[in-house]
Amino acid sequence: MRFVSVTYARPIQAVDFTPGIDHGIGMSRPNQERHNRFEPPRPVLLSSNSFQNVVNFRGGLVEALVTAGYPVRIAAPDVEPDWLQAVGAEAIEISVDRSGLNPLVDAALWLNYVRLMQRERPGCFLGYTAKPNIYGSLAAQMQGVPSIPNVSGLGTAFMSEGLLSRFVAMLYRLAFRRSPIVFFQNPDDRDLFVARKIVRADQARLLPGSGVDLRHFVPIETETANNSGELRFLFVGRLLGDKGVREFAEASRLLKRDQPAWRFQLLGSIDEGNRSGIRQDEVRQWIADGYIELLGHVDDVRPHIAAATAVVLPSYREGLSHSLLEAAAMARPLVATNVPGNRQIVEHGVNGLLCEVRDSQSLADAMRRLGMMRGEERAAMGSAGRALVERDYGEEHVIHAYLDALAQLTIKSGV
Repeated sequence: MRFVSVTYARPIQAVDFTPGIDHGIGMSRPNQERHNRFEPPRPVLLSSNSFQNVVNFRGGLVEALVTAGYPVRIAAPDVEPDWLQAVGAEAIEISVDRSGLNPLVDAALWLNYVRLMQRERPGCFLGYTAKPNIYGSLAAQMQGVPSIPNVSGLGTAFMSEGLLSRFVAMLYRLAFRRSPIVFFQNPDDRDLFVARKIVRADQARLLPGSGVDLRHFVPIETETANNSGELRFLFVGRLLGDKGVREFAEASRLLKRDQPAWRFQLLGSIDEGNRSGIRQDEVRQWIADGYIELLGHVDDVRPHIAAATAVVLPSYREGLSHSLLEAAAMARPLVATNVPGNRQIVEHGVNGLLCEVRDSQSLADAMRRLGMMRGEERAAMGSAGRALVERDYGEEHVIHAYLDALAQLTIKSGV
């Protein structure tokens, strides 16, 4: 493990979480009381299977925690010192095998978390993604540290019934049994965990996904978005089978027959190490056949979303799709499968269209229907999506929920 430290923070602009100011959500008093007794707050330890996951989806929360007076430690692979320096957090680089099933590797990860808890003595552990949620929470239990895991999706293991699914459910049950709060991003996942007795109903709380920075993702009008002669349908995400990439490719092939000017683009990285990963040779064949464009990984998705006619996500299941939320925030109409984590965002016929899961023809029909709409109709869908995100999915909702949960833990512990 490698330790990275910085010393200063960039202030939050959207919400002021300065300790000692009453914001009506209960997060300032515990830190102010500690300050009065000259007792610094114990660190909040946050962990994910990817540092980019933290930057892209938890960055606003990290800034808010630092501004609220909590020392923040981030345990993840491939840490970025420049980003840490900008937000005022510290990091411990750890190795997380995201998709592997080697029990020895996972045991080593659990042991690393135990050592990390012993060294850092955090006041709370915040887990994201499957392995940090499971092994980080198990280590936190052993060390008497309260854990607040975030179930942002169920992953391949929960897609089908079988021995692996039952084993993973058992691990979750053991890991979450003493967690005072378990956050979920859609009611379907929450209800499934409660029904299978993985968590108790009183533990489970809903979040509006990871939240969207509404100042960063704003509507932008471009010439290409509603150019009736050259419509662009954009997939945003890792190139995984579970994300419906093969269905997207097949639907694109079907549509290219009678709409040769329409363009179908994949924006994301190939991840062959994932059990659901699309192979490079598959993508090359789609490109060679002339119906798919590969844009690859980019640091800023906004120009591509702005240029798109619609953003498409034919995934098999989501926690709450961040790519759909970002596209809706930029007032782009959506096409998505009618599955948990998508249908919470896409209201059929209002801000997009829903299609059947694992059904290329249904997806092609929905894309064709949207493509044949008048530009004003698509623009109205985009505006409805922006309004939805502004009302329900701004990242301040997520920040408030976490700060409130941490304040409750502090009050219950009597410090």
